[in-house]
Amino acid sequence: MMSEIKIHEVGLRDGLQNESKILPTQNKIEWAEKLAQSGIDILQIGSFVHPTKMPQMADTDEILEYFKSHKPTVTLSALVLNEKGLERAFASQVDLICMGVSASETHSQKNTGMSVSNALERITKMAIDAKSKGSQVQVSVQSAFGCGFEGKISESVVLSIIETYFNSGLMNISLADTAGHAYPQQVERLIQEIYRMNNDAKITVHFHNTYGLGIANCYAAMNCGVQTFETAFGGLGGCPFTKVAAGNVSTEDFAHLLHRNGLRSDIGIERISAVSKFAEAFFEKGLQSYVYNTGIINY
Repeated sequence: MMSEIKIHEVGLRDGLQNESKILPTQNKIEWAEKLAQSGIDILQIGSFVHPTKMPQMADTDEILEYFKSHKPTVTLSALVLNEKGLERAFASQVDLICMGVSASETHSQKNTGMSVSNALERITKMAIDAKSKGSQVQVSVQSAFGCGFEGKISESVVLSIIETYFNSGLMNISLADTAGHAYPQQVERLIQEIYRMNNDAKITVHFHNTYGLGIANCYAAMNCGVQTFETAFGGLGGCPFTKVAAGNVSTEDFAHLLHRNGLRSDIGIERISAVSKFAEAFFEKGLQSYVYNTGIINY
């Protein structure tokens, strides 16, 4: 199982959305091409949101149009928040459409302007529509491990959302630790319960490193059989609609963890770190990735 672990690189979306400085389209394309050459499996190009609300993502359609004729060897993904975004995703012919619902009422209102129940009904319909049109779909539960505003999130709420997904035939589920509150024992408990609900579930995890437990949570998820992990080059990222926005687990750090365990030696950490170097220079700030700052262990 562990030999089949996949990396879903989300730095070009989650990593850039929390930065005030706008990365030019040509730079995004160049970074995307370098990341695609590193051996990762899925590359998130951006999100289909209104450009006035998130100008960092205004060129998502343009970038995906470029990749129609310059198809990389990786699966390309993008995030959608509403029906209009889904229409743009269809037009872009993106490989994997990602969408989700927050388990936190406060975060849901800040992020989407909807209650959890309203968002769940809307997203589920969108996901079913996308599947019926032949698209690959991933649905997520955001704030699945806690909320910066509300604190503890009941696991029954998270499981109820997932049960709705399962009942709608949606098996590709992402658990997002939006606030970075997750800890390993909680990760194990929740994932094991989801597999008990449906052994056919395809679980992805997305951890933020707000309190330094991101890589430990990844390892806990690995040991439970999770195979897909969302990470960001340099550890960039953070949800702008949570209380304390902090970076994702660094792709370099997670790939190094895999290397040290004799897994995924095909992933070129140096190629990923090269993109992080460009990001450090462009955004003029230090990055959170340990491996980027210290280098890899080669023996």
